[in-house]
Amino acid sequence: MKDNIININLETSTSPIVQEVRGKDWIEFGTEDWKNLYPQFIIDLYYSSSISAAIINATAEYIAAENLVIEDEDDRDDEARIKLQNFMNRANGSESLHEVIKKIAFDFKLQGSFALNIVWSKDRTEIAEIYHVGVEKVRCARPDEFGKTNGYYISTDWSNTRQHKPYYVPAFNVNDRTSPNQLLYSGLYSPNMNSYFTPDYVSCNNWALIDSRISEFHLNNISNGFAGSFMISFANGIPTQEERMQIERSLTDKFCAETNSGKFVLTFSDDKTRTPEITPINSSDLDKQYLALQDLLTRNILSGHRCTSPMLMGIKSDTGLGNNADELNSAANFYLNTVVKGFQDQIIKVLRKIFQVNNMDMPVQFVQLKPITTRFTNQDLMAVMTQNEIREELGLEPLDEEIEVREDFSKVGMIDGKPVFSTIEEAKAHAKTLGCTGYHEHEYDGKTAYMACEGHSEATELHKFIQNFGEEVSDDWELLEEEIVDGEHKDFNFEKELNKITNEKLELNDAKSITARPNARSEQDGVNKSFNDYYKVRYVYTTDNFLTNKSGTSRKFCELMVGANKVYRKEDIVNANSQDLNPGFGHKEYAYLDGEKGTYNLFLFKGGPQCRHYWLRRIYKTSLRNAKKPIVDAEVISYTKALSEGFTIKRNDKLVAIPPQRMKNKGYYPSN
Repeated sequence: MKDNIININLETSTSPIVQEVRGKDWIEFGTEDWKNLYPQFIIDLYYSSSISAAIINATAEYIAAENLVIEDEDDRDDEARIKLQNFMNRANGSESLHEVIKKIAFDFKLQGSFALNIVWSKDRTEIAEIYHVGVEKVRCARPDEFGKTNGYYISTDWSNTRQHKPYYVPAFNVNDRTSPNQLLYSGLYSPNMNSYFTPDYVSCNNWALIDSRISEFHLNNISNGFAGSFMISFANGIPTQEERMQIERSLTDKFCAETNSGKFVLTFSDDKTRTPEITPINSSDLDKQYLALQDLLTRNILSGHRCTSPMLMGIKSDTGLGNNADELNSAANFYLNTVVKGFQDQIIKVLRKIFQVNNMDMPVQFVQLKPITTRFTNQDLMAVMTQNEIREELGLEPLDEEIEVREDFSKVGMIDGKPVFSTIEEAKAHAKTLGCTGYHEHEYDGKTAYMACEGHSEATELHKFIQNFGEEVSDDWELLEEEIVDGEHKDFNFEKELNKITNEKLELNDAKSITARPNARSEQDGVNKSFNDYYKVRYVYTTDNFLTNKSGTSRKFCELMVGANKVYRKEDIVNANSQDLNPGFGHKEYAYLDGEKGTYNLFLFKGGPQCRHYWLRRIYKTSLRNAKKPIVDAEVISYTKALSEGFTIKRNDKLVAIPPQRMKNKGYYPSN
């Protein structure tokens, strides 16, 4: 759709409009000029704005990554692992799962959403195939009385629904497998959008539209020979129509036959002067004005896409970044963590729903693209660094004694499932990895052997913490949202505020007006004694896969916390004694103490210096019936986030979302 470049309404040109139209079974999704064609408008803008297209292409590549792999593949159930690997190799008759992911990653960035055609097996016991469906073909059916979308309409051309009649496809539902084909439509939360999703860069689409119009301006100028170059006026009478055409053809053949340059404007008059007057037409300065706009619109488009470095997107800049690999790597890591990972996590979340149906659910992760490689290999660095310098880089304590601590300790056997060693030094070293200290002796094959920890039955404080405070959330709770903990103060009670806001919205004076699931056990489960708490908030210890793990190993604290796959209440994390759970990372090594010497705040600083982990907040909701009016989860959660951001006892909790390896001094105590 072409518009006059002079007439650009920046207030309404790019704003999405969602509306129910009488007589239509679907909800329209468009703009003022693109009725029910908002996805097509986004595609048209993508094709006409080179800057926006470059960013979308590069980001889609980052999201799709190199591949999708199974985490800790050797530790998984063989049958489920093989089944999942086969599905990843062949998601449908012609594509691997990663080939499908590439398509949905592009749609996810371009449109803010993606769609999958789920094909059930004949007996409806498993998902046989999945196919990518272009978002521009999808419109949401009218929601039911509870606000839930139970199906979608598909058309190959929504601008002509008479010729391309939309057909209905049920929404993906594991409990209703009647239809052999279902549609799974997903995206990230978009404000004020109940059925659809918008791109994360929607705020800069006006600038992308300007970029499009500038290219059209220059194209038209070149096509028209940069407008009229001269005006030729004949003042010797007005010839006949045929004579005027002959004069014009003669001038064109003489001056303009070979190129587009030298266009002219021809006039005739009855003036007494018989000599033609030739007047140059001064070119307008519109091209210069548009050139001045170029830098401004580039910066605004980059800001709208949350991209701090244009070089990452293949856009040349004059910032002087050049070949500074460290700066580019930092910018890449920042973009991967703040933008790309959110898209990837949502894709994995959706895929694991499919894996669960097929009884092959296990953790998967993206193999990230590496934008820049360093000039020096690990072998080069190891050749010039001392052992303690390497250990410091890995976040480990320097060795005070000349003891070789190998990853594969020379154990002589096992007692009660625990290794025993031939030397005291190895038993002590193994004790450090378990979070305990010392050793104790055993008789093994007629010889004295040594086992880690001072007592045989001793359980480490970390094991006790995981056992006593770690939770496995039951199916009675629905996971609504999973988000990196960013800016949440350790004293802010996210769960309490969620439920407080909900009660205020429902205006419940009598707890009997709702019913919760009967097997909710205690306040630890997120439902209080009055059964009017609807949400619970827990935190899970998560790995930042974008950070480099040079050693290929993790501290035992981090291994146990990640491997336990448990969720925790914030108050338990904050109140835990870090010296007991993660000994050896106190004042001498670590800054930002929270309490007595030798301890630090686990909620803020996770596993200590160089740690690659952070806390992820999960919001769950219980099943409610007979409520006076439905609860809009997104509104309650968004409002609670706003309250959390305004909680200003002290603003140091941005550190919660940052792995120590990204902090100042990489989490070590400052030397001055």
